[in-house]
Amino acid sequence: MFGHDRVKLVFKLFYRCYRLFSWLRYSIPRRLTGAGLAVSGALVVAALTGLDTDNTVAYQAFALLLFLLLVSVPFLFFFRARFAARRLLPRFGTVGHPFRYRIVLKNLTAKPQKGLSLMDDLLDPRPPFGEWLAVQLADEKRVRSFKFSQRRRQSPFRPATVGEGKVPLLPPHEETEASLELTPLRRGLLRFTGVTLARPDPLGLVRAFAGLPLPQTVLILPKCYPVPPLTLPGTTKYQEGGVAFASNVGQSEEFVALRDYRRGDPLRHIHWRSWAKAGKPIVKEFEDEFFVRHTLVLDTFIEDPRSELFEEAVSVAASFACAISTQESLLDLLFAGPQAYCFTAGRGLAHADQMLEILASVRACADQPFRTLETLVLDHAAAASSCICVLLAWNEERRELVRKLKMLGVPVRVLVITEPGGSGLPDPGPMRDEPERFHSLEIGRIGEDLAKLG
Repeated sequence: MFGHDRVKLVFKLFYRCYRLFSWLRYSIPRRLTGAGLAVSGALVVAALTGLDTDNTVAYQAFALLLFLLLVSVPFLFFFRARFAARRLLPRFGTVGHPFRYRIVLKNLTAKPQKGLSLMDDLLDPRPPFGEWLAVQLADEKRVRSFKFSQRRRQSPFRPATVGEGKVPLLPPHEETEASLELTPLRRGLLRFTGVTLARPDPLGLVRAFAGLPLPQTVLILPKCYPVPPLTLPGTTKYQEGGVAFASNVGQSEEFVALRDYRRGDPLRHIHWRSWAKAGKPIVKEFEDEFFVRHTLVLDTFIEDPRSELFEEAVSVAASFACAISTQESLLDLLFAGPQAYCFTAGRGLAHADQMLEILASVRACADQPFRTLETLVLDHAAAASSCICVLLAWNEERRELVRKLKMLGVPVRVLVITEPGGSGLPDPGPMRDEPERFHSLEIGRIGEDLAKLG
């Protein structure tokens, strides 16, 4: 117990160092101009090489450079600009695809403002200690198991990169626009906290700030890969109640008739107006139909909440959600989180864009057993014409799920996301008799591997 506490204390120390250095890495380039960074770097070099004052004159350069910085610092306190702003954002963004947006600024002072730069402020991406520790332990486990990627991955916490914008001359009490470019790095809700105007000092070394709170959000959708046209197996299946009963997230207003309530009828199908008139429970009766209904299963069971493996699995699921035609069929998206979820698109219930919005918010599930997903999938198997499984591993639990689906007569296509530099295609197991429907997608080559699907 004492050893565990000591290890946790060490990790907390590392976490504090991480927060400090990440703050410095963020703040210093914002506060210093390009010339200021050069002067600061030269100051450090002069300090290291100028210790021996008898054999070098670097200490003289150190004194000059330090004087320049000290002269510039007081100008940080003489910038008192007041302004109003509004941000004009698109409705969505997509991971890896830059987009431009505008910020409208209004000068609230009686003096013209010139030579300004505009910076947008995002919510602090540094995670709480528990989430940071989970990522570090997952990375350590990957290294010890020799599964560590040789590719240098980006920071798992940085949500986006935002460029600076140049502000045109801003006359007194007038408005102007500045354009900024943003590149989303993570899917989900991207949160803005405010905007900052920056003005350099006369020497052009440091910048004074004037900030304004401006909270706003934009939803970042997962990256999608091109998927070749697929002929999915399976035939039409009987759907009790028709399209209106086929979705867990929507309901059609069309029905065949009204009838008396029978024990077991869902309460949500009660026609309240008719009940009020007749004085007894009346329910809506829907037409039973036969149509094609595909199932898309997303595996969310992974320990690392910021895993690149999981992010690529979400992107693959999003690619299929966009590629499968839902004009004459339904598509069920099944995954597990705090509870089991089923979302349905197609035939007027929802569209691919709404499916992408759902996938933008999916989170890894580390506190539920895999059988949660297995139970959800098997419960929907009777109505499924075919099933696409996007899996994070190919262990016994996942092979058993595929085996049970095949025993129920559901055509299955399996896609396993693998780490780069793996040992190749794993043993197909229950997919051995249909190798053309079993695929391994390697991180870094996902697009190429998907293009080979037939």
